[in-house]
Amino acid sequence: MKNQHTEALIQTLKKASIEQQAPLWKRIAEDLEKPSRSRRIVNLFKIDANAADGDTVIVPGKVLGEGTLTKKITVVAFAFSDEARGKIAHAGKVMSITELVKSNPKGKKVKILG
Repeated sequence: MKNQHTEALIQTLKKASIEQQAPLWKRIAEDLEKPSRSRRIVNLFKIDANAADGDTVIVPGKVLGEGTLTKKITVVAFAFSDEARGKIAHAGKVMSITELVKSNPKGKKVKILG
């Protein structure tokens, strides 16, 4: 059983996918529909290794604080550990998936990691 917040987010993503003709949001919604134990878990060192300066990276799961960010990156995720949130805020920008949908409705120039 999914919680109401997750269900609302999935519906928002599906709606944005249809309205904006943006397949990125449908893909993220499908990832979030999977059981929570199947969601992606990504450490900061992996994000740092796979993103360039100025990139927007989305993780349809949880970001953990192992490693450091050496680039100015916007990191968007379903959930963040407290340590990861602090390290990202120091080097780049932290956003929720809902905030990204509002600021970038077409989902252009966003990398999916995990």
